[in-house]
Order: sequence, then C-alpha cells, then structure tokens
Amino acid sequence: MPRRRARHPSADTPLVHRIASVLLRYPDDTMLACLEDITTALPAIADPADRTRLAAACDHLLRLPPTETAQQYVDTFDHTRRRSLHLTYYRHGDTRARGMALLALKHTYRQAGHEPPEAELPDFLPLILEFAALAPEPGHRILLQCRAGLELLRQALHKHSTPYAAVLDTLCGRLPQPARHERDTWRRLAAEGPPGEHVGLEPFGPPEQTGLDPIAPPGRPTPSAYPTHRAFLSAKEGR
Repeated sequence: MPRRRARHPSADTPLVHRIASVLLRYPDDTMLACLEDITTALPAIADPADRTRLAAACDHLLRLPPTETAQQYVDTFDHTRRRSLHLTYYRHGDTRARGMALLALKHTYRQAGHEPPEAELPDFLPLILEFAALAPEPGHRILLQCRAGLELLRQALHKHSTPYAAVLDTLCGRLPQPARHERDTWRRLAAEGPPGEHVGLEPFGPPEQTGLDPIAPPGRPTPSAYPTHRAFLSAKEGR
C-alpha cells in the first residue's frame, strides 16, 4: 500500500472529495454518466499521484460493461461488513454508541445548513464526501473522526485487490499522519472487529441533551440529496 504523507487540506481537496464520492457510489446510469466529467476534471488535481490513482479507478469503470461494473461493486461492498461503506460500523458495530454517532453526524450536517437524506445513513462514505466537498471544514473533521473506518476499509480493499482501494489511498493521503495510539486502535479493531451488541441504532436524545460532540467519532447506496451527480461540473467550476 502506498505510504501516506502528512498534509493540511489543499485547495483542490473539495474536488478530490467530489470525485471520490461519485466513484464510490453504485454504478447506475446516473453515476456512470459522470465518469467523462471526472476525466475532464482530473487535470485540476495538483498532486500527480492522486491524479493517477483516481484516473485508474475511473478508467477501470469506463472499460467494463455496466453489468460487470455493477456486479463488481456488489461483490466488493455488499457481501461483507469488512468492506462496508458505513464508517461508524467499524468502531461501534451494532450498538447504542453507533446510534448516537449517527445522530451526531446528522446534527453536524444540519448545523452546516445541509439536510441529510432520510433514505441513507449519514455515515455512508459517499454522502460524507459530498458534504465535505460542500462544507470543507466540518467535512474534514468528520473524516478525521471516522478515520478508523477509513483506514480499515482501505486495508480491506487492498486485500480484496480492487481498484476502489486507490480511491481510499487518495482520501487517507489527504489526512494528517496518524498518531501512534490511533494506529494501535486500528490494529485492535482489525484483529477483534467492532463491538457485537445487537440492540438497534435508536439513540436516546439529541447531542445538546447528551453532551455528545456533534463531530463524534453496510449496503447498496440510495440517491443523494446533494448535487454531486447532477451538478458535478457546475460545482467544480464554482458556477
């Protein structure tokens, strides 16, 4: 796996997040129609390694017949929780703590003026990336809080030998270098898995009542309320 570099978010990070959000969605007709736009947008990414990784993932999706692309996506993300795109699962499993984390994410979206779609859980990685493209500061904080999930998903995708791993390499490479205790946490979660308390995901109250930080630390995607698909180019060009 590529070695990651320490860095602060750069000016092109919102574009990287927008592209990654599209690439990690289920490849229906709407998503596939965005791939040519992504190819056009890639030269605006300054880092050559990031351009190469995202271009490789995009080219892979463009080369395959749509039915094969869809089947590969299902095989990668729908059949195992070890490659779930729902990031809070990795740390919290099916526990009350995950329910609280999901509520905190919704609260963060709303504080930034974005209503999360009811049809999708707020920890769905493409949805988080859309939000981060539109609201970079709170979006960056969410990615840091969900970093254990990002890293474990990244490792699992490399083990699965899928082109989607390059997208996670790009996302993780845009975050600061992790501290040693964070790496220890990821190793423990990788070895032990998430907590197994099956109690549902209903939280007990809003963050302002519970004292939970609004930026508190699987499955087929549904259409998003955010404009990544339909307004990809206009969002990229700032119109």
